Amino acid sequence: MSQPLLTVVAEFVAKPGNEEDVRKLLLSLIAPTRQEEGCVQYDLHEQTDKPGHFLFYENWTSREALDRHLQTPHLTAAVGAAAALVAEPIRVVTCARIA
Repeated sequence: MSQPLLTVVAEFVAKPGNEEDVRKLLLSLIAPTRQEEGCVQYDLHEQTDKPGHFLFYENWTSREALDRHLQTPHLTAAVGAAAALVAEPIRVVTCARIA
């Protein structure tokens, strides 16, 4: 039996007036992250009723692959830049699909 995917949901809430800057910053992560070993899915969403509320829905082959992603220069730079643009701490939840 193969190892189940590790699902990650990461939420970014832009400060009022910073919505477009946060959008551009998060979009810049898509191409390099999708090229990473172990990345199965890396999709960015914006909440339909709350502009500026962004959600990454990710699937990784393993915790190790996710840990490597968390150390990449493109992600660490983006998280650092986002700190001044978001209204609340970035929220990250990891899950294992059970059904």
